[in-house]
Amino acid sequence: MATDSLPALRTILLVDDSDVCRITTEWFLANLGYEVHSVGSAEEALQLFDPTTHDLLVTDNSMPGMTGAQMTHVIKMRSPSTPIIMYTSAPPIDHSCVDVVIKRPTHLLVLRDAVRRLLTGDVAEKQKELIKGSI
Repeated sequence: MATDSLPALRTILLVDDSDVCRITTEWFLANLGYEVHSVGSAEEALQLFDPTTHDLLVTDNSMPGMTGAQMTHVIKMRSPSTPIIMYTSAPPIDHSCVDVVIKRPTHLLVLRDAVRRLLTGDVAEKQKELIKGSI
């Protein structure tokens, strides 16, 4: 098979202070074929984030120190075109810098579908969505 027919590896920056959520989500996304860089705080994410490396950001909101919502404002100032998914049990009132909000708990397939839509540009003009979690 020719390598030019293979899709480019997409890289996701995952931010979650909960070890269990971060490890589970990282494992899930990696098994879908994404390269995942994961960190446990917004401050670490801001140090690591590189718009030439990271194709997508997935973040929790409720974290000690800087919240996910605060971090997304900084990320969007640095890189307005970077798609962001907030995957959290506590969505912020202001999620203006987030493309999709997925309220946990929810099935991981909801996250998979949102990641695919954002990475393929299938969300019309960065249409905002709120996906309520369900078990």
